[in-house]
Amino acid sequence: MKEELRKFCKSINIEHMGIAPAEPYYDFEEVWKKQIERGYISGFEEKDIDKRIYPKLTLENAKSVIVCLFPYYTGECKDANLTKSAYSLDYHLIVKEKLDLIGRFLEISIEDFEYKAFVDTGPFSDRYLAYKAGLGYWGINNNIITDQYGSYVFIGYLLNNYPFEPDKPMDRTCMQCMNCVKQCPGQCILGDFTINPLKCKSYITQKKQELEHEEIEILKKHSLIWGCDVCQDVCPHNKNVEKTIIKEFQENLLFRLDYEELSQISNREFMRRYRNRSFSWRGKGVLKRNSEIINE
Repeated sequence: MKEELRKFCKSINIEHMGIAPAEPYYDFEEVWKKQIERGYISGFEEKDIDKRIYPKLTLENAKSVIVCLFPYYTGECKDANLTKSAYSLDYHLIVKEKLDLIGRFLEISIEDFEYKAFVDTGPFSDRYLAYKAGLGYWGINNNIITDQYGSYVFIGYLLNNYPFEPDKPMDRTCMQCMNCVKQCPGQCILGDFTINPLKCKSYITQKKQELEHEEIEILKKHSLIWGCDVCQDVCPHNKNVEKTIIKEFQENLLFRLDYEELSQISNREFMRRYRNRSFSWRGKGVLKRNSEIINE
């Protein structure tokens, strides 16, 4: 059945699929509790620690996790003020649709198949699951890296009740050149495969509350008003990577938002134009603020 699953994934342009076990993630628990102790959490993560560790709390009869990678790299745009992951239509919608195609295929193929699909919204660490499924290796910048697409990949997964055989994690890491550590605008990369997300420019561009002076200074160091690509752009593993073959990430590309537009349109009009973009969930106010800080 695993081979049939792999064939189906390739038929919908998912080249990289692996299986993670649905067992308690004690190694992740150890790392995560250290992050909590240091205060290095963004607040976007699942707050119930047990749900991050025990898959059966999310799906009672969970037996495996199908993990898929979705490359999104389409090339460079020097005039962009949005992160590369936001060029296309909202990746949550694109990836979720493909995960549900997998789910429906398995519902037909396996009696009493059950699943829950997640894209950024699940209780687990997406990157940890991709690592456990053998799909990539850790970068010092805490990204998951692949040989074909570098770190320019989204991760989606299906927690399910079928005992697919787990794949083995890769026994390697990035080359640890420390380019990302040196050039990170917020100096949030700690050099031990963890980060302080509170100093990550990507996090700061999404922060709704009033920004502190240090956060404002971090924003000013780079031109993107949404997200940050610095640690990926300077990574040697991302040089000469292949472009995505997923057509949904090749179409409807938007590289920048114009400040004049953000200033003149209403919140309602902003949502009408951009509701199917991943940056829209924070509303126009945050983007307008970021643009004013960066361009002042």
